[in-house]
Amino acid sequence: MDALDLSAFRDPHLVRALLDHIRETLGDREINLMEVCGTHTVSIGRYGFRSILPAGLHLLSGPGCPVCVTANADIDRAVALARVPGAIIATFGDMIRVPGSTSSLADEKAAGADVRVVYSPLDAVELAAANPEREVIFMGVGFETTAPAIAACILEAAARELANFSVFSVHKTTPAALLAIASDPETAIDGFILPGHVSTITGLAPYRFLVNEFSIPGVVTGFEPVDVLEGIARLVELVVAGAPAIENAYRRGVADEGNAVARRLVEQVFEPCDAPWRGLGELPASGLAIREEFAHLDAARRFPVEVEPTREHAGCRCGDVLRGIIPPTSCPLFGRACTPENPVGPCMVSSEGSCAAYFRFRD
Repeated sequence: MDALDLSAFRDPHLVRALLDHIRETLGDREINLMEVCGTHTVSIGRYGFRSILPAGLHLLSGPGCPVCVTANADIDRAVALARVPGAIIATFGDMIRVPGSTSSLADEKAAGADVRVVYSPLDAVELAAANPEREVIFMGVGFETTAPAIAACILEAAARELANFSVFSVHKTTPAALLAIASDPETAIDGFILPGHVSTITGLAPYRFLVNEFSIPGVVTGFEPVDVLEGIARLVELVVAGAPAIENAYRRGVADEGNAVARRLVEQVFEPCDAPWRGLGELPASGLAIREEFAHLDAARRFPVEVEPTREHAGCRCGDVLRGIIPPTSCPLFGRACTPENPVGPCMVSSEGSCAAYFRFRD
């Protein structure tokens, strides 16, 4: 099968035309746009858009990195689970290095805990099947994009009656974070660049409150240069016209109605719960808890571990970065005490973290 031809979405003539259109539409106005998705932050950095867009157009990073918004308390619980005798902790790679209050999963692995990186939640199910004498705990992290796959692995484990498999769910849902930011008096967001990956599952409906309650527009877009600029251009048009709307500029990847099958799968296994977010605090109904029917596969219920008191890292301003209050470069630790090789906060750990993206593309 031939690779997808993306040349049209990297056409320099289209890029220049969109940049010119953005400048003409913006004029001498000041507009704040927030890219919600961490992949958008990486794309914007990779293509150097912050340095070539008009000075009055400010692109702010938001809470679109699931590793970054995972609260210290949840990382501390994962560390405590890693200390369960005989347990195997499996999770995605970025999560391993995120510092908790006093330790990380990487530190626990160095101290002798069995911590493993998997590339799919089903890998963790197979790990449990291959090690029936060991407890396998999968730390499930992500937004609406990854939740269906983890729901499927819970159903698979239940069908195979794997008594030694469980999931520690710290999943989050995107609209709750957007509501918190739109309601925050310290933020001044004029428009949201909405996440392409999440929207493949959710569709557009969950974002309409931004228009109905806050008169803030949002545009779903993709990740290639023309994608990103098309989304920005349309947002600038909507803001300047004072005509807020939720629009889809990524129709090759996102249907307006999303993926109903994936949503039903998530609803079968999970139910909404209050959840802590780094920088945003406890947000009502923003997490996904495993339903009672699958309680025997819920690591938080099966292993009532003692978790150390939560402690935030002095000087780290990841929370303010995730809220769009400051850019990563305004954190006093950025590029000094905090680097990708020696991260203090999760925004410098994750490949989609704002600080890591700013550091990587700082030149």
